Amino acid sequence: MDSNRHTPPKRHREDDQNGYGDSPPRKRSPNGTSPYASRRYSRTGDRDADLRYYRDRRPSRSPSPARSQSRSQSRTPSRDRHRHRSRTRTPSSTPPPPKPTTLNYAPVLILRGHKKGVSCVKFSPDGRWIASASSDCTIKLWSAQTGKLEHTLEGHLAGISTISWSPDSRLLASGSDDKSIRLWDVATGQPHPTPFNGHHNYVYSIAFSPKGNMLVSGSYDEAVYLWDVRAARVMRSLPAHSDPVSGVDFVRDGTLITSCSHDGLIRVWDTATGQCLRTLVHEDNAPVTGVKFSPNGKYVLAWTLDSCIRLWNYIDGKGKCVKTYQGHVNKKHSLEGAFGTYGGSSDGMGRGSEEARYAFVASGSEDNDIVLWDVSSKNVLQRLKGHSAPPLSVDTHPTEEVIASGGLDRTVRVWRVRERVEGEMEVEPPSQESVEAPERETEPMDGLEMFMSDLVQETG
Repeated sequence: MDSNRHTPPKRHREDDQNGYGDSPPRKRSPNGTSPYASRRYSRTGDRDADLRYYRDRRPSRSPSPARSQSRSQSRTPSRDRHRHRSRTRTPSSTPPPPKPTTLNYAPVLILRGHKKGVSCVKFSPDGRWIASASSDCTIKLWSAQTGKLEHTLEGHLAGISTISWSPDSRLLASGSDDKSIRLWDVATGQPHPTPFNGHHNYVYSIAFSPKGNMLVSGSYDEAVYLWDVRAARVMRSLPAHSDPVSGVDFVRDGTLITSCSHDGLIRVWDTATGQCLRTLVHEDNAPVTGVKFSPNGKYVLAWTLDSCIRLWNYIDGKGKCVKTYQGHVNKKHSLEGAFGTYGGSSDGMGRGSEEARYAFVASGSEDNDIVLWDVSSKNVLQRLKGHSAPPLSVDTHPTEEVIASGGLDRTVRVWRVRERVEGEMEVEPPSQESVEAPERETEPMDGLEMFMSDLVQETG
């Protein structure tokens, strides 16, 4: 490391004697001047081929009964045979619809209740819940459909920076500035009796393994821990980085872990052995504040404090940055986002066909916008406006055309494509104190049918 690199100082805690006052949440800055924040540490090549990371590799169509029958009739006149085959090939010759150039998300709900900034929002894998974590030391569980507040989870002694759902949506894990990780029973809202203790400093990032039997965590103590969920003990400790670990994630089959840090490095680890298989670093060596595997497991998406989001191919050679997404502002906060898909025909419930699906990346921005990019072209598809302070966390629904965001304005906002907004606006929130239906601020755009799929189904 360059000896002149500015190492972020340890954060000082404030005495919050007024409880949940109006003091702003902590912010983290690479220059070390930021005040107390419960959010995690403040956190370009192109190819001609269209990278459709989430398209299912479907098997070839089986012959139609008509074609099978025509082939069985070996003595059919050649002219009739030719006419018949032409008819059977007609559907496959229909060109796909053109690739959309804009998206059409609009706000549908504003969820209020947190007393300080929202650091993380996550949809449950079954799509029923939105979990939001905050520097007010609480986690709130909301109905993803109606916005009704179901549970407020209390037990941490300091701000909460990160949450992760178990694959079966029954458990929620949280990491806090109190140095602990806790598991919560979603049905009851109660914490499991044994917290995960072991880190020596603030816990910034956690992720469940795909099978739900392991948990990976990254901390300000510069280590990555791999936990046995059932035993609530550390299975392996990785001396991962020389600066606080700001992001961790499991690959789709659980065999790999990725981590990132303000030391500018992204590392890929073998889950079974703890061996570092790859180290990715950009020539600018900007601090990395968040990292996520692509749903097909072939790429790593990383947020950096130079207002860039980079997509890395970590498999080929020593690793290569294949895409760089720009157009947002990210100089001091730790932002996190998600992948989504669009294109294809919708069934009216936010689900679409398998045809012509394309990928997008969603992220917050320090200018208070949420930005959506096409993964392949890197073009900005849409900017979502509504937050009055930076949205730190953005997530996409596992099966529907819905986005959730949470930010320093203490709100969780739910966005849906416009063709579904009219129906949603008719749903009366159960409590006006916690849920609002926002005003129609977004200008009308060309109609666009979008599709959110289960992104981990690709096998190619």
